[in-house]
Amino acid sequence: MASFIIEGGHRLKGDITPQGAKNEALQVLCAVLLTSEPVRIKNIPDIVDVNNQIQMLRDMGVEVTKHSPHDYTFCAARLDDQYLSSEAYTQRSQQLRGSVMMLGPLLARRGKAIVAKPGGDQIGRRRLDTHFQGMLTLGAHFTYDEAKHLYNVEAKQLKGAYMLLDEASVTGTANIIMAAVLAQGTTTIYNAACEPYVQQLCRMLCRMGACISGIGSNLLTIEGVSALHGTEHTILPDMIEVGSFIGMAAMVGDGVRIRQVAQEHLGIIPATFQRLGIRIEKDGDDLFIPRQEHYEIESFIDGSFMTISDAPWPGLTPDLLSVLLVVSTQAKGSVLIHQKMFESRLFFVDKLIDMGAQIILCDPHRAVVVGHDHQRQLHGGRMTSPDIRAGIALLIAAMSAAGTSRIDNIGQIDRGYENIEARLCALGAKITRVEAP
Repeated sequence: MASFIIEGGHRLKGDITPQGAKNEALQVLCAVLLTSEPVRIKNIPDIVDVNNQIQMLRDMGVEVTKHSPHDYTFCAARLDDQYLSSEAYTQRSQQLRGSVMMLGPLLARRGKAIVAKPGGDQIGRRRLDTHFQGMLTLGAHFTYDEAKHLYNVEAKQLKGAYMLLDEASVTGTANIIMAAVLAQGTTTIYNAACEPYVQQLCRMLCRMGACISGIGSNLLTIEGVSALHGTEHTILPDMIEVGSFIGMAAMVGDGVRIRQVAQEHLGIIPATFQRLGIRIEKDGDDLFIPRQEHYEIESFIDGSFMTISDAPWPGLTPDLLSVLLVVSTQAKGSVLIHQKMFESRLFFVDKLIDMGAQIILCDPHRAVVVGHDHQRQLHGGRMTSPDIRAGIALLIAAMSAAGTSRIDNIGQIDRGYENIEARLCALGAKITRVEAP
């Protein structure tokens, strides 16, 4: 198991370019299964989760051509039915969260699919039920194999229907869209997720011959077609990485330029950091974060206590609350961080408290941060990364801390951030990767 050794207190200065969006990549990679023609995808992030998904496509029989670490062509002309029915496929599916989004394309293309029951709580039953309910509404039939913990899904012909989703699930919406584009008739999805990732998927599918209207809203109408063809697609910059870099620049930056961020797709992310008092300058499609000697948390217009919470798009993505929480530890003032959508995302704050942060964990969803205003520096320590987003937040804390820190289980960070230590060291950080003996 690899670890990071971080020498804190080094300022970051220079330019950095965000990777392609991880969450978009996992969706559009599944969409290549909808056609027998080649699909070229550019700006694919070279990260663990995405590379595992690409390998799974290879195993399924998809012809994969690698032009560069970020540029691939996929051709799903022939799928390996024997592999798709094998134990090896189901075991791999259980290990990859993104594999659930193959349900829609496989059901639309082949009329059948197998879904492994997810282990652990990362997805949660209700979130998977949104996927399943959408497929049922389109005419699919489910049977559950209790011995193997597998769902067998079949549909001779999916048929368009109206559905009101019980929640605006991003992956659930994407899955249903990919099934509906080849369904017979019209599908209407209300309370659809409308994140930029879903918009990008819809635009890619339209270039492949799909007919989707309402893109960017929570009401999508899909006219089913008989077949899709190939296309080329370029993935957006990862807005979560952009937000992470804003947080790093605020905490330990000496002038950092984040290049080519696709500002029109960032939503309220910059404005949320500005609520913490962080200065952000827009320059074309770049963001420049000057050195922040002090940043003071705003109050609401009526003078009440600032609260930052997550919400479905165009609200704030929950993936950035961990970063915002860490950045708040050196702000002037106090803020309530309210994580509404997930229950375990805030449990890493005990590690920040051990580093000297002033945080009150009210319950699994809420934490109050009392900022130090750079009057008291965090101190280094040893910690373990529990998930991708907490991992990057701990890395930011360690870079700002006095002394040396060690973060174990950095494979979690690698799942979402490409070559992160080398990119940050190029800006002046002191981060060393070590492998466990």
